Amino acid sequence: MIEKFLEQIENKTLKIGVIGLGYVGLPLAMAFLNKGYTVYGIDISDVKVEMLNDGISYVQDVSSDDVKKHIDDGKFKVSTSYKVISKLDAVSITVPTPLSKSKNPDLSYVKHAVDNTLANINQKPFLIVLESTTYPGTTREFIVEELEKRGIRAGEEVFVAFSPERVDPGNRNYSIENTPKILGGYSENCLKVASGLYSKIIEKIVPVETLEEAEMAKLLENTFRAVNIALVNELTLMCDRMGINIWNVIKAASTKPYGFMPFYPGPGIGGHCIPLDPEYLLWKGKTVGFYNRFIELASDINANMPRFVVDKAVRVLNRYGKPLKNSKILILGVTYKKDVSDLRESPAFNIINLLNQFDAIVNYSDPFHSKLYFEGEMYTSVELKPENISLFDLIILVTDHSAFNKQEIADNAKAILDTRNAFDGIKKENIFKL
Repeated sequence: MIEKFLEQIENKTLKIGVIGLGYVGLPLAMAFLNKGYTVYGIDISDVKVEMLNDGISYVQDVSSDDVKKHIDDGKFKVSTSYKVISKLDAVSITVPTPLSKSKNPDLSYVKHAVDNTLANINQKPFLIVLESTTYPGTTREFIVEELEKRGIRAGEEVFVAFSPERVDPGNRNYSIENTPKILGGYSENCLKVASGLYSKIIEKIVPVETLEEAEMAKLLENTFRAVNIALVNELTLMCDRMGINIWNVIKAASTKPYGFMPFYPGPGIGGHCIPLDPEYLLWKGKTVGFYNRFIELASDINANMPRFVVDKAVRVLNRYGKPLKNSKILILGVTYKKDVSDLRESPAFNIINLLNQFDAIVNYSDPFHSKLYFEGEMYTSVELKPENISLFDLIILVTDHSAFNKQEIADNAKAILDTRNAFDGIKKENIFKL
């Protein structure tokens, strides 16, 4: 049975489904399509499905030309219906795993995807790979145990694996193809089959011994980043009180050729992974009576950086004899990361919300979003012309997009609060660092 499955992978007759066509799922589907496989995309969003069927990409790292090509040649079939799974041999699940308001894992999207997959499996053997970031034990609990409840033998009739996504939006050096891929299987055969499929699109597979090891590896990667960002953010707060330039400190420390890895402060952390993954680890630890005090402290420090930005904005405005109330503030960059369009968990929105609470007059400028609907209000991106720049009492750079002409902004702004060291090298008295 396994030999036939591996043969289908080899001759590319294996029909693959990708459930969840967002920042992870759509590039994954494209990777399989580019290697000659037929891919069935499933997403609950009618808008996304309609756009893809019209040959339009909504993900920055995937071109509309590539989408249209595969739609037109019939290799990429996209719908909202799970019934197509009856035609498939394998699915990769790449749905969101957000947090609830109480910061508990919300796995409703995973459960929905798994339940509908299991209800429609027609061919066996079948492969299910979960890629959504989650806590250790999820794949076993939500897939393996559900299979057993239905009388289906996991590892024999249905192969099960977990492989954490490692997508970095906007990264021009690393894509799905050249980023090593961690894989954990429920059994040896599960690992063999999943590795056989993913090795067709990815240069290096990194096998681990269990599903839980693969799930934990992803959380370690992003918790490592969150904790180190929190460390440098806390040092930033201390340096601010001492009148020390933290950016120069990091630059100096980075000259050590061993034992030091630079992390940088910022206005907060954004994106899907770094703000959320440590919370998954915190929650899972509590279920086994373990309290991650280190991670909890790091999360608290990072979550409070937007408040520090606003506090510093008050101090900058005071230098010019201006109260925050009724001051005109321009936020430069509202996406969570430089040169990407992704707004998820962006600290810019926390900063805007805090400024609004103090009755500041807030506008924004971002080359990736001409309009934004936030907290019941519609915002329009300000064109960065000299005459517009000079209208604002304070400009707060939150995301340092390459499209921003830093020198022109510095020359025309009354005051700038730079949270990313984007104006490094421009020596002007109107520039204030985080």
